[in-house]
Amino acid sequence: MWKQIFKATFIAGSLDIIAACTQAWLVKSTTTPDIVLKYIASAVFGKEAFAGGTGMILYGLLFHFVIAFACTLVYFILYPRIKLLHRNIFFSSLLIAIIAWAVTTQLIVPLSQIKRPPFDLTKALIAVSILYCCIGLPISYFAKQFYSNQK
Repeated sequence: MWKQIFKATFIAGSLDIIAACTQAWLVKSTTTPDIVLKYIASAVFGKEAFAGGTGMILYGLLFHFVIAFACTLVYFILYPRIKLLHRNIFFSSLLIAIIAWAVTTQLIVPLSQIKRPPFDLTKALIAVSILYCCIGLPISYFAKQFYSNQK
C-alpha cells in the first residue's frame, strides 16, 4: 500500500506544483516557480521566505509534498471505509478537490503566516479545478487501482 501512496503523492504533487506555477505565471508573467515555492515556504517562515534562496525553495517544495502526502494518505485510509468513494473516481476527485481547497483556505492558511486574501469566486473555482485534475484524479485513480487489486 505504501508504494501506491508514495506513487500517487509524487504524481499528484508534481502535477499540482506544475499547475500552480503555470497558473501563477499566466496570471502575472513575472511570477516564477521560485516565487511560488517561496510563497508556500512563507506559511512557516513568513516574509523572510522571500528573501531566502535555494533553502526556502526546497522548504516550499517539501511543504507542498507533505500536504499532497496527507491528502493521499487520508484518502487511502478512508477509501475502504466509505463505500461512496468506490462508485466513481470523477465524483471522488471532486470531493478530494473541494476538501483540499477548504482545508487549505480555512485551516492551513489561517494558521500560517500567509496573509489571508479576500474570497474571490473565480480564483476559488480555478483552484478547485486545478486540485480536481492534479490532486483528486491521481489520488482517486491510484486508490481505486490498489483496492481493486486487493479483491
